[in-house]
Order: sequence, then structure tokens, then C-alpha cells
Amino acid sequence: MSMAQSQPLSEVRLIIVMGVSGSGKSTIGEALAEKTGAAFIDADHLHPPSNVDKMRGGAPLEDEDRWPWLKIVAEKMRETANDNGRVFCACSALKRAYRDFITEKADEPVLFVLLHGDKAVIAERQANRPGHFMPAALLDSQFATLEMFEADELGLTFDVAKSIDELVGEISASIE
Repeated sequence: MSMAQSQPLSEVRLIIVMGVSGSGKSTIGEALAEKTGAAFIDADHLHPPSNVDKMRGGAPLEDEDRWPWLKIVAEKMRETANDNGRVFCACSALKRAYRDFITEKADEPVLFVLLHGDKAVIAERQANRPGHFMPAALLDSQFATLEMFEADELGLTFDVAKSIDELVGEISASIE
């Protein structure tokens, strides 16, 4: 866990549930939003069609594909929080540079909640998601891209081997 910030986590309005594809970002993010009465955004739904086509074709996104998308994500989170008070967003945010960019564009603190764990567990979950645009073959590239939190980042890490209820309970207790 790394915790670089001055305000309590209960006051952070923008929370990204992050991790590799298949880690449970959308499931946990939605459950947290429901439990806390906050809004939920799935960043995958904000990708431009060219990004979706590229991933569907089995090609990983390059940074130049991500910057415009991450700007949209940050702006949508801030707008949603302005309307609803707090927002959870499912977004991979695998690199430190992406997390810094989102925080910069949001122009306020963003808490990153990393769902992390054994690659075999995540691969099994990913295999059970029919029709999702991220092919399982890209999981290795996602793990290779993932940069763990540094000491000065506002981030919490949770083990994906736990149940949805356990994760939601632990995460919500950490941010209340």
C-alpha cells in the first residue's frame, strides 16, 4: 500500500478500480458504487472505436492510443463526481504515467485501487467472459505492462483471490 496524500480517503471523490483484464475491475467497481451510493463508469465504454478494433484484433494499445482515452476518462470522472459526489471507475491504469496523467487531467486527487493476484486465477476468469473485446492472449502483455504503486502514489492493493463480497467489504472499509 502506498499513501501519498494529505486528505482522508473518505474525502476522495474519484476512485479508479484498476488491474489487468479479467481482474474484476468492472464487477468490483459496480459493487462498490452500489454499496456506497456512488456513480460507476466503465472506462472500456469510453474507448474510441479505433482502440476497440485494435484490441479486438489482438493488438495491444500503444501509448498514443491511450492518451486521448485517458483524458476522456479523467474528464468524465470529474463531471460525474460534480453531479453525484463520488465516482468509481473501472480502468486498467497499468502504468504510473497513465495514473499520473489521469490525476493531472482530473485536477484533483484520484485514488487507485489495484486488484492484483495470481495470473492463473485471472486467466481463468478472463476465459469465462464470452464476447469481451480483450483476447486472453493479451494477458501476458498486460502483466508485463503493470507497474506496481510507488511510495508517493495514492493507491491501495487487494488480492483478487478473495470473493467479491470480501473485496467490496475490505475496499469500502478502507475508503470510509
